[in-house]
Amino acid sequence: MRIRRFFCGLAVLVLGAAGLGAAALAGATPASAATGCSVAYSVSSQWNTGFSTAITITNLGSPLTSWTLGYSYAGNQQLAQGWSGTWSQAGQNVTVTNASWNGSLATSGSVQIGANFNYSGTNTSPTAFTLNGVACTGQTTGGGGTITASQTSLSVVQGSTGTVGVSLSAAPAGNVTVTTSRTSGNAGLSVTGGGTLTFTPVNYATSQNITITADAASTGSATFTVSATGYPAVTVTATETSSGGGAGPAPQLHVSGNKLLNTAGQQVILRGVDRSGTEYACVQGNGIFDGEVDQAAVSAMKSWGINAVRVPLNEACWNAESYVTAADAGTNYINSIKSYVSLLNSNGLVAILDLHWTDGAYTGPSAGCSSAQATCQKPMPDAAQAIPFWSSVAATFGGNDAVIFDLFNEPYASRADNNNSAEGWQCWATGSPCTGISYPVAGMQQMITAVRGAGANNVIMLGGEEYSNDLTGWLQYEPTDPDHNLVASWHSYNFNSCSSQSCWTSQVAPVIAQVPVVAGEIGENDCAGSYINPLTAWLDSQNTSYLAWAWNADFNCSSGPGLVTDYVPGDPTAYGAAYKAHLASLGL
Repeated sequence: MRIRRFFCGLAVLVLGAAGLGAAALAGATPASAATGCSVAYSVSSQWNTGFSTAITITNLGSPLTSWTLGYSYAGNQQLAQGWSGTWSQAGQNVTVTNASWNGSLATSGSVQIGANFNYSGTNTSPTAFTLNGVACTGQTTGGGGTITASQTSLSVVQGSTGTVGVSLSAAPAGNVTVTTSRTSGNAGLSVTGGGTLTFTPVNYATSQNITITADAASTGSATFTVSATGYPAVTVTATETSSGGGAGPAPQLHVSGNKLLNTAGQQVILRGVDRSGTEYACVQGNGIFDGEVDQAAVSAMKSWGINAVRVPLNEACWNAESYVTAADAGTNYINSIKSYVSLLNSNGLVAILDLHWTDGAYTGPSAGCSSAQATCQKPMPDAAQAIPFWSSVAATFGGNDAVIFDLFNEPYASRADNNNSAEGWQCWATGSPCTGISYPVAGMQQMITAVRGAGANNVIMLGGEEYSNDLTGWLQYEPTDPDHNLVASWHSYNFNSCSSQSCWTSQVAPVIAQVPVVAGEIGENDCAGSYINPLTAWLDSQNTSYLAWAWNADFNCSSGPGLVTDYVPGDPTAYGAAYKAHLASLGL
């Protein structure tokens, strides 16, 4: 799904500032709030008489509801056109105020803007910026301070782990050490890794996880105290539940003909949800998960009758690329995903791991961002990072066939190639030719080879073209799999091209007749059920799997689209209520 989080999370370059003339918006930053910001300015393209600039603003202080950026040029640069904000220029001074949709900036949140300028002579880049009148120095000042926990109660299944995100509400004067210890209750629950976290004046708002481990024998609750010198302590209550509390282990799956089967040879039809967050939080410096992911949150999902959860991933976080915060990358990220998959599987839920955001500079048709970093959906995955990503994911989850690999979220190689469908599908399958894409591409065949080369025989999903909504070339360009375990992935929203039953029948049904199809994302942008109701009924008639986007309580009901208003107990939005009612009608 393409969501506005595309515009967040670019790596920033801290630049010094002298007082510039951009006045703060009234009420944007309370007097008692922490303030601070950093700005990354770059010239994305330049020609004889003009240039394009890309600017990333990162709020290091308290959350903002609106913002104004100010800076000055030293030469005769003159504004021609700006986007993602309201741009104006007086002499050499440039001012940008937020657009209607990007005014809210959370602590450590970022926004990307850009503009075209005319000039002659020397084009010297500015080095000083203000945000709401505050110089952007990369430091934070002011504000009080409390310890913030992502949840104060969680359930942990025997033999498993649970995580709690911890951050500080305001920038400290110096480094702060936060410790977590069990202060009472069940000794079968313990803090893994010592429970010591360090926060600095820069990364204080970046969530770091404490991990609570449950043994394999006891049940009951324990109280953990999260504390630091000079801060009010926070209490977290963990409850160890029996491993039998779920619905048993998730089914081990394989492909036979056009069906997904379990080890008993019975057909399995997946009906589930997408749980977004792990594709964007880590690269934006906001931890690994967005919202609750403990046993209580999984139980809320299960109460709807689902049997699968799709988890979007970010290759830069998994591969620990240099621009990702260390606490949210590499081993920390991988172990968090492993723990979540284990929790899903122990509750009888199939986990679908989806490569959602990847590296690769792309500014062509339908570009989500101009950054080469993994901060938005790209037309195809990049060979440099996607291949090692899938080799590592396959090595991590190989042998667990309750995990499905969705190789790439929503390809649109044809669109990058001026809608050349034939070349787009060739790029999709083999990684070449990929006209319009500047970086080396990993085609589906190369990624399948990487997975199988790592020794994993898991079921693999391949999303079609045009944001996985077009399956017309899937059978013709289907790659080779020595394990014959491929599934076609299809995404269907009411705003897609193929959004009518006549299209489903003519384009999707022929693929269903040959291979299993999983509708990895379905949804609608009107906070209703008028689209998903007939769609799910048709998919049911075809014995075809589907998952609704997205089980995220902080997503807008329409533009998310969001299924729930909270993670526990999982209260539905109007759109979510339609999906929940449909699942209930199936008696799942």
